[in-house]
Amino acid sequence: MDRINVPPPGPMDLPLSLLEMGCSGRFELITHPLPDQPLPPQSTLPHGLPPTSLSLETEVEKQFLQDPSWLPIHNIDFAFQKFPKVTQREVSVDSLLNCTPSALHTGLSVVRDPTTGMLLDFTEVLMEDTGLSAKNSLSLHRQPGPPSESLRGSNTNYPFLPGGMEELSLDQIKKKSELEKDVDFENDLLKVPPGLKAGMDFTDKEAKIAKPEVNLMSLLSALDDITELQPEADEKEEGKEKQDAPKLPRTNSLEDLGIKDAVSSSAPPEKGKDEKSKPKENPEESKKWAIPVNITAPCDDFYKRVPNPAFKWPFELDVFQKQAVLRLEAHDSVFVAAHTSAGKTVVAEYAIALSQKHMTRTIYTSPIKALSNQKFRDFKNTFGDVGLLTGDVQISPESSCLIMTTEILRSMLYNGSEVIRDLEWVIFDEVHYINDAEVRTSRIMFICPPLTPFVVPQRGVVWEEVLIMLPDHVSIILLSATVPNALEFSEWIGRIKKRHIYVISTMKRPVPLEHYLYTGNSTKTQKEMFLLVDAVGNFLTKGYYAAVDAKKERTSKHAQSFGTKSTSHNTSASQDRAVWLTLLHFLSQRQQTPVVAFTFSRTRCDENARSLESMDLTTSIEKAEIHSFFQKSLSRLRGGDRQLPQILVMRDLLKRGIAVHHSGILPILKEVTEMLFSRGLVKVLFATETFAMGVNMPARTVVFDSIRKHDGTGFRNLLPGEYIQMAGRAGRRGLDATGTVIILCKAGVHEMADLHVMMLGKPTLLQSQFRLTYTMILNLLRVEALRVTDMMRRSFSENHRDTQTHEKRISQLKQMVSSLPPLDTDGQLSDLLPYYHTVTELRTTKEALQRAILESVNGLKALSVGRVVVVNNKQHFNALGVILQVSNDSVNRTFTALIICEKGNEEGDGKCNNSDAFPHLFNTALFIPEGPCSHTVQKLKLEDVSAITVKTLKVIPDRIIDNYNKRQQPRFRLDPPGQAISTATQELLRLAEASPGGLPSLDPVNDLQLKSVDVVEDSMRLRVLQDSLRGFNCINSPTFAEQFARVKERMSVQEELDRLLFLVSDQSLSLLPEYHQRIKVLQSLQYVDSSGAVQLKGRVACQISSHELLLTELLFENALSPLAPEESAALLSCLVFTQNTQVEPHITNTLQEGIDRVLSVAQRIGELQRDCGIPQTAEEFVGQFKFGLTEVVYCWARGMPFAEIAQLTDVQEGTVVRCIQRLDEVLKEVRQAARIVGDSVLGSKMEKASLAIRRDIVFTASLYTH
Repeated sequence: MDRINVPPPGPMDLPLSLLEMGCSGRFELITHPLPDQPLPPQSTLPHGLPPTSLSLETEVEKQFLQDPSWLPIHNIDFAFQKFPKVTQREVSVDSLLNCTPSALHTGLSVVRDPTTGMLLDFTEVLMEDTGLSAKNSLSLHRQPGPPSESLRGSNTNYPFLPGGMEELSLDQIKKKSELEKDVDFENDLLKVPPGLKAGMDFTDKEAKIAKPEVNLMSLLSALDDITELQPEADEKEEGKEKQDAPKLPRTNSLEDLGIKDAVSSSAPPEKGKDEKSKPKENPEESKKWAIPVNITAPCDDFYKRVPNPAFKWPFELDVFQKQAVLRLEAHDSVFVAAHTSAGKTVVAEYAIALSQKHMTRTIYTSPIKALSNQKFRDFKNTFGDVGLLTGDVQISPESSCLIMTTEILRSMLYNGSEVIRDLEWVIFDEVHYINDAEVRTSRIMFICPPLTPFVVPQRGVVWEEVLIMLPDHVSIILLSATVPNALEFSEWIGRIKKRHIYVISTMKRPVPLEHYLYTGNSTKTQKEMFLLVDAVGNFLTKGYYAAVDAKKERTSKHAQSFGTKSTSHNTSASQDRAVWLTLLHFLSQRQQTPVVAFTFSRTRCDENARSLESMDLTTSIEKAEIHSFFQKSLSRLRGGDRQLPQILVMRDLLKRGIAVHHSGILPILKEVTEMLFSRGLVKVLFATETFAMGVNMPARTVVFDSIRKHDGTGFRNLLPGEYIQMAGRAGRRGLDATGTVIILCKAGVHEMADLHVMMLGKPTLLQSQFRLTYTMILNLLRVEALRVTDMMRRSFSENHRDTQTHEKRISQLKQMVSSLPPLDTDGQLSDLLPYYHTVTELRTTKEALQRAILESVNGLKALSVGRVVVVNNKQHFNALGVILQVSNDSVNRTFTALIICEKGNEEGDGKCNNSDAFPHLFNTALFIPEGPCSHTVQKLKLEDVSAITVKTLKVIPDRIIDNYNKRQQPRFRLDPPGQAISTATQELLRLAEASPGGLPSLDPVNDLQLKSVDVVEDSMRLRVLQDSLRGFNCINSPTFAEQFARVKERMSVQEELDRLLFLVSDQSLSLLPEYHQRIKVLQSLQYVDSSGAVQLKGRVACQISSHELLLTELLFENALSPLAPEESAALLSCLVFTQNTQVEPHITNTLQEGIDRVLSVAQRIGELQRDCGIPQTAEEFVGQFKFGLTEVVYCWARGMPFAEIAQLTDVQEGTVVRCIQRLDEVLKEVRQAARIVGDSVLGSKMEKASLAIRRDIVFTASLYTH
């Protein structure tokens, strides 16, 4: 085609131009071309060939060496001048130091007219917190980090300051600890050198003489100190007082203040300072954090108080829901403990709606991934703007409502994610799983077959960490089934968060339950169903006995006459099948479907479903619906995967309305089952306990195949909490009047007591699962401002520590100590304090010995009727007594004894009150009455008996006691004592007079034959102490008794103070020893240095959520470098697989070497932990790692189809899938860790491994998320 030359446009031409659209030959007419553009045809594509990527070298050559304008060829001199300028630049080292400009310290603020709002002026204001960033501050005022880190944060970020932990104020930082003191060279100088009595006197003598009497100024200055207590004082005045305050309390006595004792009661200076801060604290100390909300009264003014709610439901809310909504509107935190199906989700929905209205964010966490997926679908349909974050899925993370697992929330909190800034609510669902060991299993989706030892990683700890780490501005919503200690739990959260938690609980289920026993096993007996607990909750014994009779009738005549063989819990498969067929026919006749049948073993579930091949519970219309739904759901799978045996079996079952649901089932099949069940197309579902874990699918009837289950260690009956949780699936709100719960009696009827406890017992208390993990310790050590001890102190396990009350008492005791009179320890009394300590030790030793004697057989024999003892108490001093009676109470044993005393001191109002000084300890002289000898009969405690003598008397105890009691009555008061009493009294007096220095006493070791180490040591110690007492001088001082009483008073206060100070200190934390052991482990492995700073290895371990030590060690020993990507994935499967298998895997040699390497590293860590004192043996540590799936994962990563893989192992398909999914999370963590270390080769290898396993049926997306 010839080129057409278009003449240039003339003045008469219309301004038209053609634009060629792409290369398809379409043109468009442009009528208003741009003024400086030529008119000939234009094109949207550049002309000529597309540019190729040129090499950089040729580009540089072309531009700098061949371009004549740049480097003139002809003018050589000029070229030489120009070339060095390019090559030899000035060396400027400073240009390498790239320093980001510091943030501006000031900003502009607008001044407006307050009435019109007009702009008047701009003023410059100083900005605080400009230097804060995520790397150096916990504050919310810090700058946001880079966008790439906004969601998950970074492991070099600081977390935001957890709520309830106060930032240190400037004053607190200035305040010195007890160890650091400023030396003041003018005041407070030490005057007395150690060891000397007197010292220098530095006081200014003249000043003291010239001191005026009370004058106006001094009074006013002290009054100033008193007025500080009034909170109304203006801030300016407060400022002045703060300057003055330190000057006043410098003095040591009130006289120096110029005030006589009159004022002393109202304002001692130190007290004044304390009290200034007190008025604010007092209301706080006494207040309760958990506030129970009354839901019995109707909430009438609800619509008045919430005129336009953030969310409206098509039904009227219950009272508890209204109360919760009111609390949410007030932005309070709530704990809703309601029965299953009462409608707790309403509270969560309202919070999400509120946060959308406020344009903030909500995070919803659940303990189980399956539940997260379901909630995602439900909330997505309701609110639209919802995202999902689980280990392997991330869907629209920018949404206002995020659904995630608790672990992810924890890592976001530790890594300072920016999401936390906008967070208004965190909703914790299914809180009652905080302490359920099995849930932690199911959270990992394993429930072990019976009798496999099974170590469950505890997940409860994650919960408590999250609650402790949440910042102050986030409100908390806890949703739970009914738990007995909701108040206590809320009180704990309230106390660590310093905010009120409103506790709202329901009284009863919306749909009441009826519990039956079922004994039928054939068409004849199919109606044998006996009501055991009615809808109101009464336990009917009549029904129980009827069931027992029905069962008994059927046992054969032979068994009745010759006694039954012991009833076993197990029944044969054919018996089971008969029972199930009978029961399900009976229930479908009565239209009691859908039914959930809980069976506590996966194989049992499968067998029961398979045994019902003759049963068909669906109509042809339902069959068609099931078929089309099943086909549609599986359309995403590859052809081969659709023909898996499990899928074919399940398809056949589902068409007949029967299904199975447990952790061995493929996730996609479980979801199909759940969806069909919620549509009412599955009539009978055989499920393990996992199904009751909040998978919100109510049924008409719940059947228990058995009430015994295996919990990883052995078989036991169901706990009330577990039973209620599962039985609570019965009864659909709005559809059924009552829910039916049936317990099958296959082998025999269960014990009535067991049934009663299980059905009507209290659910388990929420207990703390808090324990230390290396990840947590390293994450907290990373940030100087957060201490691990703070975390431990705030955990639920330390909830019993009532620090506030202790602190209050400590300040009282400190004041008491300072107000006690000073001790006189001069002259003879110089050894008073050592004497006190010796006496105290002697008493404790003696008490321990006495306890040992009482607990021994020989000791009790010695302390029998007629034994002469030495009595010391408030009334008696070294008086002899004889035992008349010994009480039977082994805990607080008392002895009734006849004791001699002065005439007139029978009632104990005598003058012998120096018992405080324990004179009997050094003075063994026995009491001999000065006047006529009298007697008294008293009940003695063990501590009143100071010695058991070798003597015994013949006494007639009954006569003595009767005679004494008779003479206590007014009319016989003056009668002479009876013969028996007189004889005994005379005998005791004779003994005392015969040996006034003291009777020999029984020796616990030689006489009573107590040979235990403690007793021997104590009795030797006792002798040493008793001998040393005689050497003290202070006992000879005339004022000894008075001074000793003072010492005793002061020391008892001091001891209580020390005890409380210990309780408040970190030393009393129950986990502290373990913390030190773990720190020792981390130091020996060089994760932290001796000062506690986190090293590179520690930073890597922070990235890893479980088995952090093993993985980090493997990384740093390059154990993964010789392996191919598939092999490394296979090797790491030992971290996520926790079951025992019977099949030996066939593996490559390199992989076998890898396994040996892993085991040796694990052995090394296990031994080190043992050496550092952690109570886990190395074998137990190594035993956690199971290599049963290495071959399976290796073949899967090499591309083998799933159907063939399933043949390689006896592990069920669902478990394999779950393992490979969790393995992917581990590979991601290792990839990040490799990035920190700078090992790019390992990083890309992990990436390859991850890509190799992420395929086909294992990683099909959940049906809920599409």
